[in-house]
Amino acid sequence: MDQKGYRRGSFQSATSDEDMLEIAGASVDFSMADDDPPLDREIGAFSTYNGGGMNGTSTMMDFLEEPLPGVGTYEDFNTIDWVREKSRDRDRHREITNRSKESTWALLHSVSDAFSGWLLMLFIGLLAGSLAGLIDISAHWMTDLKEGVCLAGFWFNHEHCCWKSNTTFTDRDKCPEWKSWSQLILGHGEGAFAYILNYFMYVIWALMFSLLAVLLVKGFAPYACGSGIPEIKTILSGFIIRGYLGKWTLVIKTITLVLAVSSGLSLGKEGPLVHVACCCGNILCHLFTKYRKNEAKRREVLSAAAAAGVSVAFGAPIGGVLFSLEEVSYYFPLKTLWRSFFAALVAAFTLRSINPFGNSRLVLFYVEFHMPWHLLELVPFILLGIFGGLWGAFFIRSNIAWCRRRKTTRLGKYPVLEVLVVTAITAVLAFPNEYTRMSTSELISELFNDCGILDSSKLCEYVNDFNSTKGDDLPDRAAGPGVYTAMWQLALALIMKVFITIFTFGMKVPSGLFIPSMAVGAIAGRLLGVAVEQLAFYHHDWAIFSGWCSQGADCITPGLYAMVGAAACLGGVTRMTVSLVVIMFELTGGLEYIVPLMAAAMTSKWVADAIGREGIYDAHIRLNGYPFLEAKEEFSHKTRAMDVMRPRKNDPPLTVITQDTMTVEDVETIVTSTTYSGYPVVVSRVSQRLVGFVLRRDLIISIENARKKQDGIVSTSVICFTDYCPPLPPSSPSVLKLRSILDLSPFTVTDETPMEIVVDIFRKLGLRQCLVTHNGKLLGIITKKDVLKHIAQMANQDPDSILFN
Repeated sequence: MDQKGYRRGSFQSATSDEDMLEIAGASVDFSMADDDPPLDREIGAFSTYNGGGMNGTSTMMDFLEEPLPGVGTYEDFNTIDWVREKSRDRDRHREITNRSKESTWALLHSVSDAFSGWLLMLFIGLLAGSLAGLIDISAHWMTDLKEGVCLAGFWFNHEHCCWKSNTTFTDRDKCPEWKSWSQLILGHGEGAFAYILNYFMYVIWALMFSLLAVLLVKGFAPYACGSGIPEIKTILSGFIIRGYLGKWTLVIKTITLVLAVSSGLSLGKEGPLVHVACCCGNILCHLFTKYRKNEAKRREVLSAAAAAGVSVAFGAPIGGVLFSLEEVSYYFPLKTLWRSFFAALVAAFTLRSINPFGNSRLVLFYVEFHMPWHLLELVPFILLGIFGGLWGAFFIRSNIAWCRRRKTTRLGKYPVLEVLVVTAITAVLAFPNEYTRMSTSELISELFNDCGILDSSKLCEYVNDFNSTKGDDLPDRAAGPGVYTAMWQLALALIMKVFITIFTFGMKVPSGLFIPSMAVGAIAGRLLGVAVEQLAFYHHDWAIFSGWCSQGADCITPGLYAMVGAAACLGGVTRMTVSLVVIMFELTGGLEYIVPLMAAAMTSKWVADAIGREGIYDAHIRLNGYPFLEAKEEFSHKTRAMDVMRPRKNDPPLTVITQDTMTVEDVETIVTSTTYSGYPVVVSRVSQRLVGFVLRRDLIISIENARKKQDGIVSTSVICFTDYCPPLPPSSPSVLKLRSILDLSPFTVTDETPMEIVVDIFRKLGLRQCLVTHNGKLLGIITKKDVLKHIAQMANQDPDSILFN
C-alpha cells in the first residue's frame, strides 16, 4: 500500500505479518514493583465520556468515531485475524438485526443481507459451470486439432464432425468429413511419409499450444501456473496473496488451461478448475458488502467455490463438498456446508445444461458396471492399493526434489525453455503409442470401459467362440492378439506417464495432478484386471475360482480394476480418503463398488503414510514456505511458551507503545524504524502492564488521516489509547485519541503455558499472534511464524524455510 503524503512515504508498509515484534528500550523484570501505576485510572473508559477530558473539547479529538477506509484491512502476504473478523461480523449482524425492528426498509435490508449468501452461491455455481463447459469444449476441439481438421466446420472436434456421417459403427472415426493433416496436405493418409507428416504436425501443434500457454502466464498472470490447490489451502487458512484470485488470473488461467491440456502434456484440468472456481468466488464477493469487507466471511465463500470446482471437474457435487471439507478448507462451519452443497449443485446443473461432451454426462470417462465383485477380488484390489501408495510416495519425493532443484538452480530462470523441452519430449514419445497420443481423459475412459459386443477397441479384441449372448453380459473369453498388443502398449504408456508427470507438475503452466495420477492407476489396474481375467479363464478349475467363476461365466471386470487402481493412485498422491471414494462412485454411478474403492483408498494411504506423511499439496506448501499450520498433525513435544516467544536471550529488547505518554513523532519513529505488523500497548515502560495491541497498518492510516484532516495534530501531539487522557498544559497541542483502533482483548498466555496448548490455540482460533505475560506483565510475543518455525525445528527441519518464497 502506497502511503502518499505521509512523511513523504517514509513508512515501509510492505511488512510481513509474521515478522517478530520487538520492544525497544524495555527490560523484562519478573518482580512486581510496588509503585506500578494502577489500571484503575482507565475506569473512565467505561463511563459516558464527552471527549473533553482534562483539557476540554478544544484539544481532544476522538479522530476515529467513524471508521476510516483501510483501517482493519490487511496488506499482502499477511495473515488475517480470524477472531477480529468474526467479531466484526457478529457486531454487524447484531446491528442489522436491531435496526430491522425500526422500519420496513431496515427489515428488507435484513432479509436481503440474510439471502445474499445464497444468491452469491448461485452466481458462483453458474459462472464456474459455464467456464468449465467452455474449457471442456475448447480442450476437446484443440486436442483433436493436433491430428486433423473437420472440413464440415473447423470448429467441430473429431467426434462431433462424424456425427452426421453415414459410416458404419466400426468405422465411425474414419468419416470423410474429418481429414488428417497428411490427407489435407498430401491428399492421402497412407505410407511412411504421411505418418511422418502427421507426427511432425502433432509435435508442432503441441509446441505451439504450450509456448502460447507459458508466454501468457509469464507475461500477464504469473499466479496462473500450477495446480493452485496448495495456495488455495494457504489462503483459506487466513493468508493473503493479493492477485492470486483476481480477474487477470481467472482470464489467463482459463485460456492457458485449455492450451496446456491440448498440448498433450501429462497434466489435467481438474485441480486448476478449483482455482478457477475460487477466482469466480473471490471476484463475485465484491458484489456484496459483507463479503467484500470481511476476510473471514470471504473464506467461507471460497470454501464453497472449491466444492463447485470439484463438482464440475468430476461431475461429483457431493464429492466436491467432501473434498472442500477434507482437503482444502481450514474453517468449515455447518452453514458453509449447506452453501457448498448448493453451489456444487448449481455448478453441476449448469455444466449438464451445456453438455460439453454430447453424451449427457458431466465427464468424459463416466462408466457403469453391472457385474458384482467377489470377496476374493479384494486381494488384487488391495495390491492395487499398495501400488498406489508406493507410486504416490515415489511421485511426491521425486517431484519435490525436482521442484526444489528448479527453485535453487539456473533451471528456474528459463521457464519457457523448460516447458518447450518437456512438451517436445512428451509429444515425441506420445505419438507412436495410440494410448499416449489420445488425451488422458479419453485414455481413462477407454480403460474404465467394460467391453461390450460393439466395442472395436483393441482392449476388447477377445476370441469370440460363443453362439449367443444375453445383452451386453459377455462371458470371460481368451484374449486375442489385439489385447496382447494393447497390454504392451499400455505397459509402455505406464512407464512414460510415471516419469514424465514428475517433470510436468510444477512447470509454469496450469497443471492438475488428478488426471495423470488416475491414468497411472487405471493403466496398472487394467493390466492387472486382464491378467486376473485370463487366469480365471484358463484355470477356472482352481480352488480360488471354482466356487464363483465357472467356465462361460462373466466374473472378472477389468474396467473395475482400472477404476480401483485410479482411486488408489490418486489417494496415494493426495492422501484423500472419504471424498475420493465418493468422487469415484459418483463417476461410476454404482454403489456396490464402494467397498473395493474404500479398501484400495485406505491401503494406498497407509502405505504412502508409512513412507512419508505429507500429501503432494502439503509438500508443495512446505516447499514454497507458505505459513500454513496443518490441523491434522499432533504436536507432542514438551516445550513451553517462554521457549518460543520473542525476544529471546541476546535479542534486542521488546519495542512497545505506551498508552498515553508518546507523541506522534515517537510513534512515527517506531513505525519507520521497524517493519513489524503490530505493537503491544502498555501502561508505561516501567510497569510493562499490558493494555492492548495495535496494528501497524491501522496506526499509519490513522495518523496520516489525522495530519490531513484534523487541525492541531502535529509531531508533538500526544497519542492517547485510553478514553481518559492525563491532563496537559493549556498550551500543548491537540491530543490524538486512537482508542478505537486498539485491540483491548489480545490473546495472551502465560510464559509457562505448554506449547501443545499454544499450537492448538493458533490452529483452532486462527490467531496471527499471541502475547506472553507473567503476573500481568508483558514478556514477549509468539507469532504464527514462530509456531511454524518451532514445529519445523522439533521435526529436525530447517526453521528458516518457513517464509513466503
